[in-house]
Formats: sequence, C-alpha cells, structure tokens
Amino acid sequence: MSDTTDDAKRALRAELRERRQLLSAHAVESAADQLHARLDELVARHDVAAISCFLSTPFEPSTRAFVEGAVARGIRVLLPVTRADGLLDWAVATEDGDISEGLFGLPEPVGELLGPIAVGDVDLMIVPAAAVDRTGMRLGWGRGYFDKTIGSMEGCPPVYAVVYDSEVLDEVPADLHDQPVTGAVTPTRILDFATAAS
Repeated sequence: MSDTTDDAKRALRAELRERRQLLSAHAVESAADQLHARLDELVARHDVAAISCFLSTPFEPSTRAFVEGAVARGIRVLLPVTRADGLLDWAVATEDGDISEGLFGLPEPVGELLGPIAVGDVDLMIVPAAAVDRTGMRLGWGRGYFDKTIGSMEGCPPVYAVVYDSEVLDEVPADLHDQPVTGAVTPTRILDFATAAS
C-alpha cells in the first residue's frame, strides 16, 4: 500500500467515523428501521436460503433487527468471528444466541465455529463498510478481514456493503488487494454496481 493511499484512507475513515458519531439518536433509529426494510427487499430479490451478515456496532447502520428477522423466517445466517490470524470464522445465528465482545471490541456470536470456508455455502454476503464508491469499490475499516474473505472465495456470491446514504461516494482510495462489492444497501435504496466483480 502506498503511503499516499494509506493516508487518504485513514483521513477518510476518520471523517466518516466522526460523521456517524454526530448522528442524532432519532436519525439512527429511523435509519435502522428503513435499512431493515431494504435488507429484507434484498433477501427477497435474491431468493436466498443462507446468507452471511454482521452484527452492527452502535456506530454502524443497524443490522440487528434484520438478522433476528431472517433467523425467525428460517434463513440460515452466518455471523463472522474475527481471528488473530486475519481470517474470519463463522457461527450460525440463533434466535436466543449469546453475543460477546470479540477481537477489536466487535460484537460476535457465541457458539460453534464453522471455520473460514463455511461462508462458501451462502447465497448472499452482507458486509460492513465505511463507504463505497459508484464503481463498487468498498472502503473498509482497515483490518482487511472482508477483503481477504471475498478475495479467497471461489464462486463468490453477490456481496452488498451496508452504509448510510451519505457514504456512497464518487470515489474511495483503493489498493490492489481491496475487493469491490456487487452493490450497497442504504436506508433508502439498494444500489447495484455494474462494473463490480462478484
């Protein structure tokens, strides 16, 4: 990674993190309700039996109600569990599943770990992001877990990043190892990026 790109990513992440922290409680709650509806639309459009998603932190667009609803409807939902080696393990979300604090303070399921390749069986991946651009390039939070996962998958399913509407940008700084996404889900819309590899 070039120093210039690294600096640009760091500065943009800091700006986006600050913007999220300034959102009012009402704006966050309203966005969560809208996002739940958009994610349900996405799942219906792709006619899925199994998906991967993530448990949102308080400063991310909320995926919690969506995950609970998907599990209640009988969709198999795999949730990521971070590992020290930079890979993701996966665990199945359950209606009464315990959540603990994983590496980096992220909320993660407590349960049987299925290993990194378990995600190869899902029909759709829903991933966190700091921002996406209109070509489908995703800016993550800098640890590379999802880039590694997406980049290593054979026959990768559609991948959608979850962001707020203001985080769909004209361009985000990117390196060779950064992986594009198929689309983005915001509180108000589902975007599909024609040029993204899936």
